Amino acid sequence: MDLAVLRLRPGEGRRIELDVDVDDVDFGGQSYALDPRAVHVIVDVSRMSGEGYALRLRTRATLRGPCMRCLDDASLPVEVDAREVDQPGGGEELSSPYVEADQLDVAAWTRDAFLLALPQQVLCQADCAGLCAVCGENLNMAGPEHHHEAPRDPRWDKLSELRFD
Repeated sequence: MDLAVLRLRPGEGRRIELDVDVDDVDFGGQSYALDPRAVHVIVDVSRMSGEGYALRLRTRATLRGPCMRCLDDASLPVEVDAREVDQPGGGEELSSPYVEADQLDVAAWTRDAFLLALPQQVLCQADCAGLCAVCGENLNMAGPEHHHEAPRDPRWDKLSELRFD
C-alpha cells in the first residue's frame, strides 16, 4: 500500500478496507492456514506531526490446522487489533518494519499480527486429552477403560534373585 498516495497532512487520517492474501503460518513445527485465505482488513492511517505515520490494523479469521495435542483438525477464531508507529529518525522503537519509503507491507503485517495473537497452543478443544504415550491412541475418543500395565522397572530385577531359605 502506497501511503504517499493518501496525501495526508499532519493530524489527518484515513480508513482503508481491503482484502489481503495471507500465506500459511508455521507455528510449533506445524503449518496452519487462515480461513478465508484472503483476509478482510481495516487499516487506519494517521499522519503524525512532522514526518511519520500511526497505523492500526484490525481483522479476524479462523486458523485451521492440526491440534498440538491429538493432531486432529483444529479450528481457532483469531481476532487482531495491531498498532504500529513509523517516525523517521525516531529510533528503533519508532520504526515500523512494515513501512519502507512510504510503502506499507499490509500482507506481512497481517501475517505477523495473526502470529502474535495466537494462544500458546492451538487445540481442537480446550480440554483436549492428547495422544496416549504408550500406544498413540487419541484419548479424546478412547473410553475410560483405556489403560496400560505399568512397565516393569528393570532396576528391581536383581531382587528376584534373593532367596530367604
